[in-house]
Amino acid sequence: MVDVSAKPLTERVAVAEGRVVMRQETLDMVRRGDAKKGDVLSVARIAGIQAAKRAHELIPLCHPLAIAQIAVDIAPDAKLPGVIVKARVKVAGKTGVEMEALTAVAVACLTIYDMVKAVEHGMHIEGIRLIEKRGGRSGHYRARE
Repeated sequence: MVDVSAKPLTERVAVAEGRVVMRQETLDMVRRGDAKKGDVLSVARIAGIQAAKRAHELIPLCHPLAIAQIAVDIAPDAKLPGVIVKARVKVAGKTGVEMEALTAVAVACLTIYDMVKAVEHGMHIEGIRLIEKRGGRSGHYRARE
C-alpha cells in the first residue's frame, strides 16, 4: 500500500454512479416490489452500503477507512428503462474514498441483477464511473456530463 502517514487529515467525498438496464416489464416488477427474492431496491441499497465498508477487503492495496457517511440512492428511470444507482461516501482521512463509492455502486448493481435475473437474463450493467471527488491534495474533480 502507498504510505499516507505524512498526509494531513482532510474531509474527502466521492460520488459514483452506474445503471442497470432492463426491460420495462422487469422495471415495473422492481417498482412494485414483486420480485421473488423481495424488495430489490432496499436490498441493493444495503448491499451497496456494506460493500463500501468492505472495499479494502475486496481491492488489493486499498486502505481500510473509518467511513463517516455512506448514502446509496437507487432511482428507477423509465427512459432507460432501468435503475440509476448513485453512492456518496465521506471520510475525514488521509486518502480518498473513490474506491468505496465505486464498490458501493458496483455491488448494488450486481445485487439488482441477482435479484431479478430469473425474470430477465438480458439485463446489463453499464456506466459505472466516478462523478465527483473532493478533498485531498488533488482537489476537486467533477466528471463531464
